[in-house]
Amino acid sequence: MSKVLVIGAGGVGSVAVHKMAMNRDIFSDIHLASRTVSKCDAIAASVKERTGVTISTYALDADDVEATTALIRQIGPKLVVNLALPYQDLAIMDACLAAGVHYMDTANYEPRDEAHFEYSWQWAYQDKFREAGLMALLGSGFDPGVTSVFATWLKKHHFERIDTLDILDCNGGDHGQHFATNFNPEINIREVTAPARHWENGEWVTTPALSYKQTFDFEAVGPKNMYLMYHEELESLAKFFPEIKRIRFWMTFGDAYLKHLEVLQNVGMTRIDPVIYNGVEIIPLQFLKAVLPEPASLGPTTKGKTNIGDIATGLGKDGTEKTLYVYNICDHEDAYAETGNQAVSYTTGVPAMIGAALVLQGIWSGAGVFNIEQLDPDPFMDMLNKHGLPWQVKELDGPLGF
Repeated sequence: MSKVLVIGAGGVGSVAVHKMAMNRDIFSDIHLASRTVSKCDAIAASVKERTGVTISTYALDADDVEATTALIRQIGPKLVVNLALPYQDLAIMDACLAAGVHYMDTANYEPRDEAHFEYSWQWAYQDKFREAGLMALLGSGFDPGVTSVFATWLKKHHFERIDTLDILDCNGGDHGQHFATNFNPEINIREVTAPARHWENGEWVTTPALSYKQTFDFEAVGPKNMYLMYHEELESLAKFFPEIKRIRFWMTFGDAYLKHLEVLQNVGMTRIDPVIYNGVEIIPLQFLKAVLPEPASLGPTTKGKTNIGDIATGLGKDGTEKTLYVYNICDHEDAYAETGNQAVSYTTGVPAMIGAALVLQGIWSGAGVFNIEQLDPDPFMDMLNKHGLPWQVKELDGPLGF
Protein backbone atom coordinates (compact mmCIF):
# COMPACT_ATOMS: atom_id res chain seq x y z
CA MET A 1 0.00 0.00 0.00
CA SER A 2 1.33 3.42 -1.01
CA LYS A 3 -0.93 5.63 1.05
CA VAL A 4 -0.43 9.42 0.81
CA LEU A 5 -1.90 12.42 2.61
CA VAL A 6 -1.97 15.70 0.67
CA ILE A 7 -2.47 18.90 2.69
CA GLY A 8 -3.70 21.87 0.66
CA ALA A 9 -6.66 22.19 -1.72
CA GLY A 10 -5.65 25.04 -4.00
CA GLY A 11 -4.83 24.70 -7.68
CA VAL A 12 -1.54 22.87 -7.06
CA GLY A 13 -3.19 20.45 -4.65
CA SER A 14 -5.91 19.81 -7.19
CA VAL A 15 -3.44 19.02 -9.98
CA ALA A 16 -1.31 16.81 -7.73
CA VAL A 17 -4.29 14.77 -6.53
CA HIS A 18 -5.67 14.38 -10.06
CA LYS A 19 -2.29 13.16 -11.31
CA MET A 20 -1.91 10.80 -8.34
CA ALA A 21 -5.30 9.30 -9.14
CA MET A 22 -4.12 8.75 -12.72
CA ASN A 23 -1.24 6.66 -11.35
CA ARG A 24 -2.98 4.12 -9.15
CA ASP A 25 -0.09 1.69 -9.49
CA ILE A 26 1.93 4.11 -7.33
CA PHE A 27 -0.73 5.92 -5.28
CA SER A 28 -3.05 3.21 -4.02
CA ASP A 29 -4.82 5.30 -1.37
CA ILE A 30 -5.14 9.11 -1.57
CA HIS A 31 -6.27 11.42 1.22
CA LEU A 32 -6.76 15.21 0.97
CA ALA A 33 -7.04 17.71 3.82
CA SER A 34 -7.50 21.48 3.98
CA ARG A 35 -8.87 24.15 6.28
CA THR A 36 -11.89 24.40 3.94
CA VAL A 37 -13.20 20.87 3.45
CA SER A 38 -15.60 22.00 0.71
CA LYS A 39 -12.57 22.68 -1.50
CA CYS A 40 -11.36 19.15 -0.85
CA ASP A 41 -14.80 17.77 -1.68
CA ALA A 42 -14.88 19.69 -4.98
CA ILE A 43 -11.49 18.25 -5.95
CA ALA A 44 -12.61 14.76 -4.91
CA ALA A 45 -15.72 15.08 -7.10
CA SER A 46 -13.61 16.15 -10.09
CA VAL A 47 -11.16 13.30 -9.52
CA LYS A 48 -14.02 10.80 -9.30
CA GLU A 49 -15.57 12.12 -12.51
CA ARG A 50 -12.30 12.16 -14.47
CA THR A 51 -10.61 9.00 -13.18
CA GLY A 52 -13.19 6.96 -11.26
CA VAL A 53 -10.93 7.07 -8.19
CA THR A 54 -12.38 7.87 -4.77
CA ILE A 55 -10.30 9.98 -2.42
CA SER A 56 -10.98 10.73 1.24
CA THR A 57 -11.30 14.34 2.44
CA TYR A 58 -10.80 16.04 5.80
CA ALA A 59 -11.03 19.47 7.44
CA LEU A 60 -7.67 20.43 8.96
CA ASP A 61 -6.02 23.50 10.42
CA ALA A 62 -2.41 22.74 9.45
CA ASP A 63 -1.13 25.37 11.90
CA ASP A 64 -2.31 23.04 14.68
CA VAL A 65 0.49 20.50 15.13
CA GLU A 66 -1.51 18.27 17.46
CA ALA A 67 -4.48 18.12 15.09
CA THR A 68 -2.24 17.42 12.13
CA THR A 69 -0.37 14.72 14.04
CA ALA A 70 -3.67 13.11 15.04
CA LEU A 71 -4.92 13.09 11.44
CA ILE A 72 -1.67 11.58 10.17
CA ARG A 73 -1.89 8.84 12.80
CA GLN A 74 -5.55 8.23 11.93
CA ILE A 75 -4.81 7.82 8.21
CA GLY A 76 -1.40 6.14 8.49
CA PRO A 77 0.19 7.41 5.25
CA LYS A 78 3.74 6.65 4.17
CA LEU A 79 4.21 10.26 3.02
CA VAL A 80 2.66 13.67 3.74
CA VAL A 81 2.71 16.02 0.73
CA ASN A 82 2.53 19.62 1.97
CA LEU A 83 0.86 21.81 -0.67
CA ALA A 84 -0.48 24.29 1.88
CA LEU A 85 0.94 27.77 2.55
CA PRO A 86 4.71 28.11 3.16
CA TYR A 87 3.91 29.61 6.59
CA GLN A 88 2.80 26.13 7.62
CA ASP A 89 5.89 24.14 6.60
CA LEU A 90 7.44 23.87 10.05
CA ALA A 91 4.20 22.89 11.77
CA ILE A 92 3.63 20.11 9.24
CA MET A 93 7.25 18.94 9.55
CA ASP A 94 6.78 18.77 13.32
CA ALA A 95 3.63 16.69 12.87
CA CYS A 96 5.40 14.31 10.48
CA LEU A 97 8.18 13.79 13.02
CA ALA A 98 5.65 13.18 15.79
CA ALA A 99 3.71 10.68 13.66
CA GLY A 100 6.78 9.04 12.09
CA VAL A 101 6.11 9.65 8.38
CA HIS A 102 8.06 11.10 5.47
CA TYR A 103 7.53 14.76 4.44
CA MET A 104 7.56 16.63 1.12
CA ASP A 105 6.79 20.19 -0.01
CA THR A 106 7.11 22.53 -2.99
CA ALA A 107 8.10 25.84 -1.35
CA ASN A 108 10.32 26.75 1.57
CA TYR A 109 9.25 28.22 4.88
CA GLU A 110 8.31 31.89 5.19
CA PRO A 111 7.23 33.66 8.39
CA ARG A 112 3.82 35.30 8.24
CA ASP A 113 5.05 38.64 9.52
CA GLU A 114 8.05 39.07 7.20
CA ALA A 115 8.33 38.75 3.42
CA HIS A 116 11.49 36.70 3.71
CA PHE A 117 11.94 33.08 2.76
CA GLU A 118 15.02 30.92 3.17
CA TYR A 119 15.89 27.29 3.85
CA SER A 120 17.68 27.79 7.17
CA TRP A 121 14.56 27.03 9.24
CA GLN A 122 13.98 23.74 7.42
CA TRP A 123 17.65 22.76 7.12
CA ALA A 124 17.72 23.02 10.93
CA TYR A 125 15.52 19.87 10.98
CA GLN A 126 18.31 17.76 9.44
CA ASP A 127 19.29 15.92 12.62
CA LYS A 128 15.68 15.37 13.73
CA PHE A 129 14.69 13.66 10.48
CA ARG A 130 17.97 11.74 10.22
CA GLU A 131 17.71 10.41 13.76
CA ALA A 132 14.07 9.44 13.14
CA GLY A 133 15.05 7.59 9.96
CA LEU A 134 12.67 9.78 7.96
CA MET A 135 13.06 11.71 4.71
CA ALA A 136 12.03 15.34 4.23
CA LEU A 137 12.12 16.32 0.55
CA LEU A 138 12.11 20.09 0.00
CA GLY A 139 11.05 21.96 -3.10
CA SER A 140 9.49 19.42 -5.46
CA GLY A 141 7.54 21.92 -7.56
CA PHE A 142 8.66 23.63 -10.75
CA ASP A 143 10.68 26.55 -9.44
CA PRO A 144 11.95 25.41 -7.04
CA GLY A 145 11.90 21.83 -8.22
CA VAL A 146 12.13 21.15 -11.94
CA THR A 147 14.51 24.07 -12.50
CA SER A 148 16.88 22.61 -9.90
CA VAL A 149 16.58 19.13 -11.45
CA PHE A 150 17.33 20.67 -14.86
CA ALA A 151 20.57 22.12 -13.45
CA THR A 152 21.52 18.82 -11.79
CA TRP A 153 20.80 16.89 -15.00
CA LEU A 154 22.87 19.34 -17.08
CA LYS A 155 25.80 18.96 -14.69
CA LYS A 156 25.51 15.15 -14.64
CA HIS A 157 25.31 14.65 -18.39
CA HIS A 158 26.70 17.71 -20.17
CA PHE A 159 29.03 19.85 -18.03
CA GLU A 160 32.25 19.30 -16.17
CA ARG A 161 31.70 22.73 -14.67
CA ILE A 162 28.80 25.20 -14.80
CA ASP A 163 29.92 28.84 -14.60
CA THR A 164 26.63 30.74 -14.97
CA LEU A 165 23.04 29.65 -14.53
CA ASP A 166 19.94 31.66 -15.38
CA ILE A 167 16.41 30.46 -14.60
CA LEU A 168 13.75 31.94 -16.87
CA ASP A 169 10.07 31.76 -15.85
CA CYS A 170 7.61 32.97 -18.48
CA ASN A 171 3.84 32.80 -18.21
CA GLY A 172 2.49 33.79 -21.60
CA GLY A 173 -1.10 33.07 -20.60
CA ASP A 174 -3.98 35.55 -20.65
CA HIS A 175 -6.83 35.04 -18.17
CA GLY A 176 -8.92 38.03 -19.28
CA GLN A 177 -8.88 39.73 -15.85
CA HIS A 178 -7.72 43.30 -15.23
CA PHE A 179 -5.53 42.06 -12.36
CA ALA A 180 -5.19 38.55 -10.99
CA THR A 181 -2.38 36.25 -9.90
CA ASN A 182 -1.93 32.72 -11.22
CA PHE A 183 -1.05 31.34 -7.80
CA ASN A 184 -1.80 32.41 -4.21
CA PRO A 185 -2.04 36.24 -4.44
CA GLU A 186 -0.52 36.79 -1.02
CA ILE A 187 2.59 34.71 -1.77
CA ASN A 188 2.85 36.05 -5.34
CA ILE A 189 2.79 39.71 -4.32
CA ARG A 190 5.19 39.19 -1.41
CA GLU A 191 7.67 37.59 -3.83
CA VAL A 192 7.35 40.22 -6.54
CA THR A 193 7.63 43.24 -4.24
CA ALA A 194 10.62 41.91 -2.28
CA PRO A 195 14.13 43.16 -3.15
CA ALA A 196 15.84 41.19 -5.90
CA ARG A 197 18.89 39.09 -5.04
CA HIS A 198 21.23 37.01 -7.14
CA TRP A 199 24.37 34.98 -6.39
CA GLU A 200 27.62 36.26 -7.86
CA ASN A 201 31.24 35.43 -7.03
CA GLY A 202 30.41 33.82 -3.69
CA GLU A 203 28.06 36.46 -2.31
CA TRP A 204 24.53 37.77 -2.56
CA VAL A 205 23.96 40.93 -4.58
CA THR A 206 20.79 42.82 -3.61
CA THR A 207 19.01 45.25 -5.93
CA PRO A 208 15.62 47.03 -5.73
CA ALA A 209 12.58 45.01 -6.78
CA LEU A 210 11.89 44.99 -10.53
CA SER A 211 14.82 47.32 -11.24
CA TYR A 212 16.53 45.12 -13.86
CA LYS A 213 14.77 43.82 -16.92
CA GLN A 214 15.58 42.45 -20.35
CA THR A 215 13.60 41.08 -23.25
CA PHE A 216 13.81 37.41 -24.19
CA ASP A 217 12.12 35.65 -27.10
CA PHE A 218 10.41 32.61 -25.56
CA GLU A 219 9.55 29.73 -27.86
CA ALA A 220 5.77 29.33 -28.32
CA VAL A 221 5.17 32.62 -26.45
CA GLY A 222 7.24 35.33 -28.16
CA PRO A 223 9.29 38.28 -26.84
CA LYS A 224 8.55 39.16 -23.22
CA ASN A 225 10.03 41.53 -20.65
CA MET A 226 11.52 39.55 -17.78
CA TYR A 227 12.68 40.98 -14.47
CA LEU A 228 15.45 39.96 -12.09
CA MET A 229 14.00 38.54 -8.86
CA TYR A 230 14.99 36.49 -5.87
CA HIS A 231 13.60 32.96 -5.75
CA GLU A 232 14.27 30.25 -3.19
CA GLU A 233 16.05 27.78 -5.46
CA LEU A 234 18.90 30.27 -5.79
CA GLU A 235 19.83 29.53 -2.18
CA SER A 236 19.95 25.76 -2.56
CA LEU A 237 21.64 25.93 -5.98
CA ALA A 238 24.36 28.18 -4.52
CA LYS A 239 24.85 25.64 -1.72
CA PHE A 240 24.99 22.50 -3.86
CA PHE A 241 26.74 24.03 -6.90
CA PRO A 242 29.47 26.05 -5.18
CA GLU A 243 31.51 26.27 -8.39
CA ILE A 244 28.86 28.37 -10.19
CA LYS A 245 30.01 31.98 -10.38
CA ARG A 246 26.59 33.52 -11.00
CA ILE A 247 23.02 32.30 -10.48
CA ARG A 248 20.01 34.46 -11.38
CA PHE A 249 16.23 34.12 -11.58
CA TRP A 250 14.06 35.98 -14.09
CA MET A 251 10.25 36.19 -14.30
CA THR A 252 8.06 37.81 -16.95
CA PHE A 253 5.41 40.41 -16.09
CA GLY A 254 3.11 42.38 -18.36
CA ASP A 255 2.92 46.16 -18.16
CA ALA A 256 -0.70 46.09 -16.95
CA TYR A 257 0.17 43.75 -14.06
CA LEU A 258 3.05 46.00 -12.98
CA LYS A 259 0.94 49.16 -13.18
CA HIS A 260 -1.78 47.64 -10.99
CA LEU A 261 0.86 46.41 -8.55
CA GLU A 262 2.46 49.87 -8.38
CA VAL A 263 -0.87 51.47 -7.52
CA LEU A 264 -1.66 48.83 -4.90
CA GLN A 265 1.75 49.39 -3.29
CA ASN A 266 1.31 53.16 -3.35
CA VAL A 267 -2.02 52.98 -1.51
CA GLY A 268 -0.74 50.48 1.05
CA MET A 269 -2.68 47.40 -0.06
CA THR A 270 0.45 45.20 -0.24
CA ARG A 271 1.41 45.83 3.39
CA ILE A 272 1.81 42.77 5.62
CA ASP A 273 1.73 44.63 8.93
CA PRO A 274 -1.66 44.89 10.68
CA VAL A 275 -3.91 47.95 10.51
CA ILE A 276 -7.10 48.71 12.45
CA TYR A 277 -10.31 48.94 10.41
CA ASN A 278 -13.64 49.47 12.21
CA GLY A 279 -12.00 48.30 15.41
CA VAL A 280 -10.76 45.08 13.82
CA GLU A 281 -7.13 44.25 13.07
CA ILE A 282 -6.58 43.27 9.43
CA ILE A 283 -3.57 42.65 7.17
CA PRO A 284 -4.04 44.72 3.97
CA LEU A 285 -2.44 42.09 1.71
CA GLN A 286 -4.67 39.36 3.14
CA PHE A 287 -7.73 41.56 2.53
CA LEU A 288 -6.52 42.15 -1.05
CA LYS A 289 -6.22 38.39 -1.50
CA ALA A 290 -9.85 38.01 -0.45
CA VAL A 291 -11.12 40.40 -3.15
CA LEU A 292 -8.92 39.18 -6.01
CA PRO A 293 -10.00 36.25 -8.21
CA GLU A 294 -9.20 32.83 -6.75
CA PRO A 295 -6.32 31.44 -8.87
CA ALA A 296 -8.12 28.11 -9.21
CA SER A 297 -11.03 29.97 -10.85
CA LEU A 298 -8.86 31.19 -13.75
CA GLY A 299 -8.58 27.81 -15.48
CA PRO A 300 -11.63 28.09 -17.77
CA THR A 301 -10.57 31.48 -19.18
CA THR A 302 -6.78 31.20 -19.38
CA LYS A 303 -5.26 30.71 -22.81
CA GLY A 304 -1.65 30.64 -23.97
CA LYS A 305 1.47 28.84 -22.77
CA THR A 306 4.16 28.87 -20.11
CA ASN A 307 7.84 28.45 -20.87
CA ILE A 308 10.19 27.78 -17.94
CA GLY A 309 13.79 26.61 -18.07
CA ASP A 310 17.50 26.99 -17.33
CA ILE A 311 20.30 28.48 -19.39
CA ALA A 312 23.69 27.12 -18.27
CA THR A 313 27.14 28.09 -19.51
CA GLY A 314 30.38 26.33 -18.67
CA LEU A 315 32.91 23.70 -19.60
CA GLY A 316 31.28 20.79 -21.41
CA LYS A 317 32.23 17.19 -20.93
CA ASP A 318 33.75 17.32 -24.43
CA GLY A 319 36.23 19.95 -23.23
CA THR A 320 34.61 22.91 -25.00
CA GLU A 321 32.85 25.96 -23.59
CA LYS A 322 29.12 25.77 -24.28
CA THR A 323 25.71 27.18 -23.41
CA LEU A 324 22.72 24.84 -23.11
CA TYR A 325 19.07 25.75 -22.60
CA VAL A 326 16.72 23.13 -21.15
CA TYR A 327 13.06 24.08 -20.85
CA ASN A 328 9.42 23.00 -20.77
CA ILE A 329 6.46 24.51 -22.60
CA CYS A 330 3.02 23.92 -21.08
CA ASP A 331 -0.33 24.85 -22.60
CA HIS A 332 -2.95 26.38 -20.28
CA GLU A 333 -5.90 24.92 -22.18
CA ASP A 334 -4.38 21.43 -22.29
CA ALA A 335 -3.72 21.56 -18.55
CA TYR A 336 -7.30 22.61 -17.90
CA ALA A 337 -8.71 19.88 -20.13
CA GLU A 338 -6.77 17.22 -18.21
CA THR A 339 -7.12 18.40 -14.61
CA GLY A 340 -9.48 21.41 -14.50
CA ASN A 341 -6.58 23.76 -13.62
CA GLN A 342 -4.47 26.26 -15.57
CA ALA A 343 -0.81 25.67 -16.42
CA VAL A 344 0.76 27.56 -13.50
CA SER A 345 -0.90 25.13 -11.09
CA TYR A 346 -0.19 22.22 -13.45
CA THR A 347 3.54 22.94 -13.72
CA THR A 348 3.82 22.79 -9.91
CA GLY A 349 1.33 20.02 -9.21
CA VAL A 350 2.82 17.50 -11.65
CA PRO A 351 6.34 17.73 -10.15
CA ALA A 352 4.77 17.39 -6.69
CA MET A 353 3.22 14.12 -7.83
CA ILE A 354 6.53 12.99 -9.35
CA GLY A 355 8.56 13.74 -6.22
CA ALA A 356 5.99 11.92 -4.10
CA ALA A 357 6.05 8.94 -6.48
CA LEU A 358 9.84 8.65 -6.30
CA VAL A 359 9.77 8.76 -2.49
CA LEU A 360 6.92 6.25 -2.21
CA GLN A 361 8.70 3.82 -4.55
CA GLY A 362 12.00 4.19 -2.71
CA ILE A 363 13.75 5.47 -5.84
CA TRP A 364 14.62 8.57 -3.84
CA SER A 365 15.39 7.69 -0.24
CA GLY A 366 17.49 8.67 2.73
CA ALA A 367 17.26 9.88 6.31
CA GLY A 368 17.37 13.64 6.83
CA VAL A 369 16.37 16.81 5.03
CA PHE A 370 17.08 16.82 1.29
CA ASN A 371 16.85 19.44 -1.39
CA ILE A 372 15.97 18.11 -4.80
CA GLU A 373 19.45 18.97 -6.16
CA GLN A 374 20.97 16.27 -3.93
CA LEU A 375 19.10 13.45 -5.65
CA ASP A 376 19.51 11.59 -8.96
CA PRO A 377 17.81 13.75 -11.63
CA ASP A 378 17.32 10.98 -14.20
CA PRO A 379 14.15 9.27 -12.88
CA PHE A 380 12.53 12.68 -12.31
CA MET A 381 13.42 13.84 -15.83
CA ASP A 382 12.00 10.61 -17.27
CA MET A 383 8.72 11.06 -15.41
CA LEU A 384 8.38 14.67 -16.60
CA ASN A 385 8.29 13.38 -20.17
CA LYS A 386 5.73 10.71 -19.33
CA HIS A 387 3.34 12.77 -17.21
CA GLY A 388 2.64 15.97 -19.09
CA LEU A 389 5.73 18.19 -18.80
CA PRO A 390 8.04 17.15 -21.68
CA TRP A 391 11.32 19.04 -21.86
CA GLN A 392 13.79 19.82 -24.60
CA VAL A 393 17.39 20.98 -24.84
CA LYS A 394 19.05 23.24 -27.35
CA GLU A 395 22.47 24.86 -27.64
CA LEU A 396 22.71 28.65 -27.64
CA ASP A 397 25.44 30.88 -29.00
CA GLY A 398 26.37 32.19 -25.57
CA PRO A 399 25.16 33.03 -22.05
CA LEU A 400 22.27 35.33 -21.22
CA GLY A 401 23.34 38.97 -21.22
CA PHE A 402 23.26 41.75 -18.54
